Amino acid sequence: MIPSLDALKAIDEFRRDALVVATMTGLEEWQNISGNPGRDVPLDDMMGKASSFALGLALAQPDHKVAVIDGDGSLLSNLGSLVTIANSAPPNLIHFVLQDNMYFSTGSAPIPGADKLSFKGLALSAGYSMSYEFDDFEEFITNLEDIFQQEGPIFVCLKIQRNGIPQSPHRTFEEAREQLKELFKIT
Repeated sequence: MIPSLDALKAIDEFRRDALVVATMTGLEEWQNISGNPGRDVPLDDMMGKASSFALGLALAQPDHKVAVIDGDGSLLSNLGSLVTIANSAPPNLIHFVLQDNMYFSTGSAPIPGADKLSFKGLALSAGYSMSYEFDDFEEFITNLEDIFQQEGPIFVCLKIQRNGIPQSPHRTFEEAREQLKELFKIT
């Protein structure tokens, strides 16, 4: 397993002037280590939307690399984005997925099918030009510069372990219902 902070620091080191869209599982960590925050697009509370947003950004900014830092749970919430990205074929897009096998930002509930699915395989099946999976930090580092040089869309699944970042508390059904009642003034 790759320590999450080490993975993100490596991406930051090799990104150069790439635009980075980060959401959910890697966002808090990314905001603390990014060396170029003026070229970051943080998408807090937008589970499942980072890959779609990054696709739009990559199409609108074809002269700039765009890297998305997605979570496994976030990607599962919008698997259709893989096909849409592959079909659009932006050569400047790199899609990183931090796989920790849980919905980390919402309380660490396990993602469904974690022991059966292959995000690398899903990306290849969708039509990404290249797809990688790393669980060894040294192997990841050895390939990272080359990954940033390739034409995309490129998919990179990083099997990570957390670096002691406290997880968000998991809400009970009753707490969620009360919050929705307040939000929508439901009685």
